[in-house]
This record gives sequence, C-alpha cells and structure tokens, in this order.
Amino acid sequence: MKDYKITCCSTCDLTAGHLASLGVAFAKYHYILDGKDHKDDLFVSSTPEQFYGAIAAGALPTTSQVTPEELIELWSPILAEGYDVLHIEFSSGLSGGYQSALTAQEEIKKHYPNRKLIIVDSLAASSGYGLLVDKAVELKNGGMDIDELAAWLEENKLRLRHWFFSTNLQHFKRGGRISGPAATIGTLLKICPVMDVNSEGKLIIRKKVTGKKKAIKEMYDQMFMQAEGGGDYSGKCYISHSLVMDDAKELASLVEKGFPKLNGKVEIDNIGTVIGSHTGPGTVALFFFSTTKRTL
Repeated sequence: MKDYKITCCSTCDLTAGHLASLGVAFAKYHYILDGKDHKDDLFVSSTPEQFYGAIAAGALPTTSQVTPEELIELWSPILAEGYDVLHIEFSSGLSGGYQSALTAQEEIKKHYPNRKLIIVDSLAASSGYGLLVDKAVELKNGGMDIDELAAWLEENKLRLRHWFFSTNLQHFKRGGRISGPAATIGTLLKICPVMDVNSEGKLIIRKKVTGKKKAIKEMYDQMFMQAEGGGDYSGKCYISHSLVMDDAKELASLVEKGFPKLNGKVEIDNIGTVIGSHTGPGTVALFFFSTTKRTL
C-alpha cells in the first residue's frame, strides 16, 4: 500500500500542536484586520484575547480563502517526497476554498502525474472540521488506504454534528445570518439562537431560546438525542468557543457527566480568527458523531 499524508486548512480550529501531533500539515486562510492581511496560524503569532479584544473595541475583520497557489505550496513537498495526499477542505457551503482546492489539484497534476491527490469537501466547520480530520488520521493509522478513507469520509461526513449558540448577534447580522431588526431585538431580549450546519455545509438557525443557560442545555439535549449510541456514545467530543471559556466548560461538564463512555475528556479549543471574524466573541459550538446524517 502506497503511503499518503492527510492535509487540511486552518479553519479546522485545532491547535497547531494538535495538528503537528497528528502529522497533518495545513494551509492558512487569511483575515484582514485594521487594513492588514494576516495568515490564520491558529493563534501562534497572536492570542484569542488580542483578536477578540480588537473586535470588542470596534474592529470589523474580513476574511479570504486560501488560494490555489498556497495549496500547491502545501502539497508540492509532500508529493515530491513520494507520498500521495488526501486533503480535507473547509465546507464549500461557507467558503470558496473547495473550489480553490480543485483548481490547485488540476494544476499540480501536471507536475506530479504519478501521484494521487484526493480532495474531500468536509461540509464541516471549526472544530467539527477538526474532529473529522482527527477521525481520518485515526482510520489511516488503523490501516485504511487513501481510497478507502476517502470513501469513508464521503459516506460518513454528514454524521458529524455541529451545534452553536451565540450571545452576540451583531456579527451574525453582518454575515447575513440574522436580519438587523432581529439582531437588535434578540440582543435586548437576550435571545440565543441555537444553530447547526446542514447537509449543504451551511449555517442554519434551528431554535431560539432565551439566555445562554437554556442554549447550553438545548445543545446538550440535541447531543443526547442524536449522538451515536445515545448516552452510550463512545466517540470523541469537541467544543470550540470565542472567548467564553466558562460557558464552554459548563457545556463540557454536562457532556462528560451525561456520556460516561466518552472517548477521553471533551476537548475545548478556540474558534479561530477566520470563523471568529464572522461570529465575534460570545459563541460556543459542540461537535460529535451521530447515527443519522444531517439534512437541510
């Protein structure tokens, strides 16, 4: 079996150390803050406090996808060493990065015609995308070849569940997820929309609850209803957040108590600069594997 490497992008919102431990190289998306273009290096050159502090002070960051040239730069050394590549890309429902990857794939085939490069649209975001990458590495290490793993990902990626809530609706208004009046009224009434990512990889509001305590409970309840095996769920669970660690820990505590067979403790990571540019501070997200697949 020919050996291969797995690659992804920074929008998986794992730490750089976590990805290094998995042996996964990543391409860096971009964010523009105060007129300067920055590469999303998973908070190696900055901190969440600095980034979200700038937003709280009035900064309005924008983002741009990874370019085909940057992906070619990522893959070329790996292919030159004789490895094939399985690249797992950020959701096409949230970014044009998947199209960039397809463009780069066509170009790089001209230079490495004997190498295999497979691209999978994760239809996932943040640490849910990261959880899918982590699972892919686990299956690779368990003996799956590149074609088997690509097929598994295509068949199972929609079993990866995402649940979000936010106490700050203004950034969701900026992104067109919530109307201006709804965001204003929602903020005044302390409404926390509970959202998920649908089968097209797009963010959808599923329920509106009052207060983050109820939002946390709603997300836990969704996991209990949907997780593979219910309360006997034995997979991994990831949580990401944008500068609301106490809320993330409260949700993690509920999950660890409710799912005693969990594979390790809940991993809590920061929502990175790219996704955080659109959520702002105040967001918590929960990720796990379900028996059933996501729908529209």
